[in-house]
This record gives sequence, C-alpha cells and structure tokens, in this order.
Amino acid sequence: MGATVESTRSRRPQLEPEINVTPLVDVVLVLLIIFMVVAPQLEHGERVELPAVFQPDAKSKTKLDPIYVTVTASGRLFLEKEVIEDLTALDARLREVRSAEPERRVVLKGDGSVKYQKMREAFALCQKLGFAGIALQVSQRGGGAGVPEEG
Repeated sequence: MGATVESTRSRRPQLEPEINVTPLVDVVLVLLIIFMVVAPQLEHGERVELPAVFQPDAKSKTKLDPIYVTVTASGRLFLEKEVIEDLTALDARLREVRSAEPERRVVLKGDGSVKYQKMREAFALCQKLGFAGIALQVSQRGGGAGVPEEG
C-alpha cells in the first residue's frame, strides 16, 4: 500500500556549453606581436645601417647559406653572431670554415659610416682565403628605377 509520490520539481532545460574564444584570440595576438618584435633581432650579427644603392643585384640562388661577416659603425667585427677581436682572429675562423665547406660564399655587411679601409681589409682577407664568392650587402634606395638625374 504504498503510494507513489510524484516530484513537483520541474525539469530544467540543460545548459549547452559555450566556448569563449576571446581569451584565445587575445593570447594569439600577443604572441603575434612578440614574434613581430623579436624577428628582426634574429638577423645574423649586430644590426647595421647598410649603404643604399639604386639598383642592387638580384639575390643569388646558392645551395649553401653564405657566411656573414659584419663590420659595425664602431669597427667591431662579427662572424655570424660571434664577436671577433681583430682581423687575425677573423682569418683563423674563416680558415676553419673554408676548410670545412670550400663552396660556401661570404657576405660582408658593413655599416654605411664604416671607413673604407676597414671594409677593404675584410674583403681582402676573404679574397686571400679563396672563397668561391664574396658579396657586399646593401639596401635598396628609392624605387630602384635607376640613378636619379642630377639637376
């Protein structure tokens, strides 16, 4: 003689889970900004203001990445990102690289304010060691349409 008691509770509709994407978008944008700021710092060597020319040569398509030798405005030398004390130390390091990979090329990056003698010494050293190719890195001035007329 039991009586069934019906519950007077009404069934609530179940809540559907929602994903809030706003924090995800915020994190992604912060990461994007961080990478945009850090990416220029990943260049080879120290940052230099390259001399500008009107018609730079097209980039060569070589299999091996070139070796970057940088001469800063203060006259400091870098091989890739490594600080080099003087030309004799640079000579020794370049000899090691040349013996390991004889087909590798050299790119000289010199600040626009560096004295010509300092760049010429570095260039002559690379020539003496017999690298397959030596290039001077420059930036492009103007639209690259040609040398402006003097008036």
